Amino acid sequence: MADINTDSMAIAPGVIDTIVTLAVRDVPGVASVGSNVSGVKALFGKNKNSGVEVLSSDNQSVEIAITIQVYSNFSLIDLAAQIRSAVADAVLSQVGITVSRVDIRVDGIVFQD
Repeated sequence: MADINTDSMAIAPGVIDTIVTLAVRDVPGVASVGSNVSGVKALFGKNKNSGVEVLSSDNQSVEIAITIQVYSNFSLIDLAAQIRSAVADAVLSQVGITVSRVDIRVDGIVFQD
C-alpha cells in the first residue's frame, strides 16, 4: 500500500499497522495479533501476514482488517466491540485519520491453565 497523505503529512503504511497492533494488544482478552503459523509453512514459508491490513480508498478514512488470537472465557462479541473502539480511537488520536471499518478475524483461542 502507498503512503496515506493527510493535509500536512504522508504516513507510511507500517506506521498505522504499528498503531493498530499496539492498540489491539492492550485490549484484555487478546492473546496475540496475527496468524498462528506452524508446521511446514512456518519452516519454509515467509509469514507476510502481520495480522493487520490497512486499506485506504481516500485520504480521509481507512478500513482495517485484523487477525487475532484470543484467550478463552472472553465474550467474542464484547471483545470485538472493545477492539473496534480501541483501534478507531488510537488511529484518530495519533494520525488524525478516521477509521471507517474494522474487520476482525479470530484465528484461534488460547486456553489458559
